[in-house]
Amino acid sequence: MNLDSLDKQILMLLQHDSSLKTKEIASSIGLSITPTYDRIKRLEKEGVIKKYVAILDKNAINYAVTVICHITLLKHERSLLAKFENEIGKIDEVVACFHIAGNYDYILKVIVPDLNSYRDFITNKISTIENVSNVHSSFVMTEVKNETALLL
Repeated sequence: MNLDSLDKQILMLLQHDSSLKTKEIASSIGLSITPTYDRIKRLEKEGVIKKYVAILDKNAINYAVTVICHITLLKHERSLLAKFENEIGKIDEVVACFHIAGNYDYILKVIVPDLNSYRDFITNKISTIENVSNVHSSFVMTEVKNETALLL
């Protein structure tokens, strides 16, 4: 996708505040409302804009524990990888999953209310997935940076 400078300005604005109205965006980029609206719709249609979300304060809703889980699988057959990924996709506590190269096979970002909830997550969800060999958990002490916006 070839993005021009106006597209990039629109995307930067929406990344920082997806609740902006088309009129506000148009005013910020120096374009009228209709072409701004058309650009936003094109960016949505072409999949550049995947969705609009509200980012919540985890502590305000009592989700105080963030854990990075390093997962090792027993076997690396394509069907077993697909099955693992399918099962992980169903688990609400997992907010991100990355298939990686290196010492581990997957990294999960897990957010739970407390340590008891994390124990239940490991015991009742992760340990029931076929082919999981090892789980190494790293507990986040402080979030130094956790951005969602991409620099364009």
